[in-house]
Amino acid sequence: MRRILTASRLLAFPLWLTFLCVAHNPVPLFAQLELAVASIPVEPADAAVGEAMPEDAVSEPGSSSPEASRPLRGNMPTSADRPESLAWHGVAQDSLVITAPAENVLFRRYINQYTSPAGKKWLEAVMKRGEPYLAHIRSSIAGRGLPPELAYLPVIESAFLPGALSKSGASGLWQFMKNSISPASMKIDDWRDDRRDFWKSTDAALRKLEENHRYFGDWPLALAAYNAGLGAVKRATETGKSKDYWDLSARGKLKTETIHYVPKFIAVATILSRSASYGIELGWPESPEWTRIKTGRAADLGLLAELSGVKADVLRMGNAELHYGVTPPDTDYLLKVSTADAPAIQAALERKDVQFIRYYFHSVRSGDTLSALSRHYGVSVDLITRSNPGLAARYLKIGARILVPALREVGPYVRAPREASSIAFEGQHTVKKGETLWSIALGYDVDPELLAEANGMDLSSILREGRTIKTPIMKSETL
Repeated sequence: MRRILTASRLLAFPLWLTFLCVAHNPVPLFAQLELAVASIPVEPADAAVGEAMPEDAVSEPGSSSPEASRPLRGNMPTSADRPESLAWHGVAQDSLVITAPAENVLFRRYINQYTSPAGKKWLEAVMKRGEPYLAHIRSSIAGRGLPPELAYLPVIESAFLPGALSKSGASGLWQFMKNSISPASMKIDDWRDDRRDFWKSTDAALRKLEENHRYFGDWPLALAAYNAGLGAVKRATETGKSKDYWDLSARGKLKTETIHYVPKFIAVATILSRSASYGIELGWPESPEWTRIKTGRAADLGLLAELSGVKADVLRMGNAELHYGVTPPDTDYLLKVSTADAPAIQAALERKDVQFIRYYFHSVRSGDTLSALSRHYGVSVDLITRSNPGLAARYLKIGARILVPALREVGPYVRAPREASSIAFEGQHTVKKGETLWSIALGYDVDPELLAEANGMDLSSILREGRTIKTPIMKSETL
């Protein structure tokens, strides 16, 4: 799907918590792919990619090592290196279901890229960020009998940021576009963006992957269709007179991004599935185990945390789809909580003596609208109008005082500029000694390849100490 930008909503929780669809027009992240793949350089596996160097350093022409020039299978860990089977949420297997030809140059390129020192650090950080969701994702995959390595797809889709937003507007762990969510029973309204609901988006993504595989009978083509759309890949198979993804890619019958997408995913899955063999430290958390409960009424997650004794950050992390950390007035809304916290949350929601609504007086100013006030104070327009008999929504009188029921403590309403569809690279960062494109990308919650593209570089480019590069305007908080 889409390469990621940073999360667009910073109102309700820290930025680090906010970073299938197929019917969209993706923006290629690579300027050009040489269709003669043999001409694409392959860096040595131990290369320091994008590492900062002193300004006066002189780089020598790169050359592939003998290791890099041999078929990659000879360099990869074997069962003799690590005899135990892969463990995927209780499912044991000796190899990946979805594989790439060992001689495929792009596959080798991404193996080398992600096993560089900086690449491994990036993968460790991304997988750490995904820990709250991995147990649920692996369990869902196992329940459908799908290839276990699909659990790593969010690594290249969103870097496991629930609020990740692409240049084309796709969002969430699995990168949905707005026009692709209807079949998945997801909603986008003033209260929520269900593309960021890890539970719903995981179900929808796996269902789409399942449908793609059922249609093509081939996992590389199914993944290509997840990225480019089933229709586009179907046309490629027809015009190319082939149902072999690798053949279609070699002949340029698929678009550039899709040609890179599948080998990139397989490389990441290959590395992470044998992480110890590659020197990558990963945890295999089986918690939190999530469940869903009906709220029965609108509730501020902060108040709910206070009443239940559950950490507010945990509630917000599990319900990243909520724009303001307030559940919709929809009584059927399902709040995601850990199984261990569910009794305390349920007990708090059932308390009749608790007032979840606070009241504020708002003085109407030029440009104010009830819809904007409802979003700011976290209540519906209908609730505001019912609290102010005779209020005419179309004719708010400047200076009039409106009684606003609110579900959370907020500051005075200030009319804000319209939110951009994505965060532009309008910031600047001065490269320090030892920094890499990978480490800078982590600091700004942006895909390293997208950061490189924005600066007219690639991940193998040398970063010189003191150089100024373009970054997203806001830097992320520390994890």
